[in-house]
Amino acid sequence: MTIYIKNMVCPRCIRSIERLLADQDLPVKNVELGEVELFAPPDAGQLAALRQNLEAEGFELLDDRNSRLVEQVKNLIVGEIHHAAGKKTETMNFSDFLARETGHEYSQLSKLFSAVEGVTIEKYLIAQRIERVKELLVYGEQTLSEIAWQTGYSSTQHLSKQFRQVTGMTPSQFKAERPLHGRKALDAV
Repeated sequence: MTIYIKNMVCPRCIRSIERLLADQDLPVKNVELGEVELFAPPDAGQLAALRQNLEAEGFELLDDRNSRLVEQVKNLIVGEIHHAAGKKTETMNFSDFLARETGHEYSQLSKLFSAVEGVTIEKYLIAQRIERVKELLVYGEQTLSEIAWQTGYSSTQHLSKQFRQVTGMTPSQFKAERPLHGRKALDAV
């Protein structure tokens, strides 16, 4: 049996979910971002307790198919932007990637995502990219040109323009004023 969980955005989330499931003695087969495969379905009491424990940790049990699909799209984007470290994403066509990975037409995904999240997939993708750029700027280990390449921007000018549109400042200003502006948690983007 597979259950779907909202707000799983990193390996630490996976470990947190694994701990919650172990605490409830639920037999786990596999845990991935947004999905948990159990050996046996939980009974009503276990499911209610799991829902409550998940919510206490900032997660949410997803019950309907549309919410699960939207969460899958979000997890795919987060995974490609934040967890595919060092991999160039410039040539990736996200609409084709999302359609292939979900098995749904991109136009259907786009309409559903906008209806559920109140923002387009493109804007969500841009927001995730900008958060990744912020993270890399804070580390200070790469040049802006290297960051642009790693995050899929065609040039530093394109990155800077989009960064300014989203944040209201240039990457240099962000880096200089970082303590004032900071970053967002991935599940809050």
